[in-house]
Amino acid sequence: MKKLIEKIVTNSGRPHMVGDGFRVFNYIPGAGIPQERISPFLLLDFNPEYDFGPSNHMRGVGVHPHKGFETVTIAYKGTVAHHDSTGASGIINSGDVQWMTAGNGILHKEYHEEAFSKKGGPFEMVQLWVNLPKKDKSTTPHYQELTAAGMGKIELADNAGVVNVIAGNFNGVAGPAETYSPVNLFDLKLNEGGEVITTIPAGHNTALLVVNGSVEVNGEIAGEHSFVLFRNEGEEIHIKANQKSVILVLSGEPLNEPIVSYGPFVMNTEEEISQAIVDFNMGKFGVLAD
Repeated sequence: MKKLIEKIVTNSGRPHMVGDGFRVFNYIPGAGIPQERISPFLLLDFNPEYDFGPSNHMRGVGVHPHKGFETVTIAYKGTVAHHDSTGASGIINSGDVQWMTAGNGILHKEYHEEAFSKKGGPFEMVQLWVNLPKKDKSTTPHYQELTAAGMGKIELADNAGVVNVIAGNFNGVAGPAETYSPVNLFDLKLNEGGEVITTIPAGHNTALLVVNGSVEVNGEIAGEHSFVLFRNEGEEIHIKANQKSVILVLSGEPLNEPIVSYGPFVMNTEEEISQAIVDFNMGKFGVLAD
């Protein structure tokens, strides 16, 4: 049985700036989807292709805290650098993914990498926030640097395209990301006329974003930058590309736990949020220079 489509969002409103380096459209929660229908995902910001132009100033987001969840940055075009209060740093290029577990609290900054910033060029990114189960919210902060070369890969038959498996399992091929709850994250690159079929558990909250191009999803048209939410009915997803297309498929087992959030803190109770604010103000997230 096919997964039934619940909603196709074709307009996510006006873009807004995150810092001075990310021009994003917000689909989660901006598409008006109740949190329980998209758990464990908390946020999806999409920076469609945009050329910020060359600059000696490295555009980005200055020092900011996170606690209680994970950030997943998927680089389609452009290059991003990051530093954090654990002393970790790195650079992600096109095709790479940065999976940061904020856990018990971290300070972080991310910005256009210096050489890319000076040269300018197309910049296209997606950032997801993935909630952590209550039992894991105090885990030690850490990173997974997932390179393009290290992704699970499927070359589709008949020159249909390629699937990069970031997390979970796509038709028997596993992705490299380690997750705290069952999550699938697939990057599909389909050629014109290319088709692919996969199955995702009916109980998963499942959606996809058409990053580029236009596709038919279980018989319904989803144009460029459309966001498709599936019902929790059926398992099969059939995607056919009407033109060369890039699609991000995400699914996860809902956590079914209370969510209380305050800016970059996501916990289970008001008391935990209050304690997170106290810990941040006391410097327990560490130190990171601007």
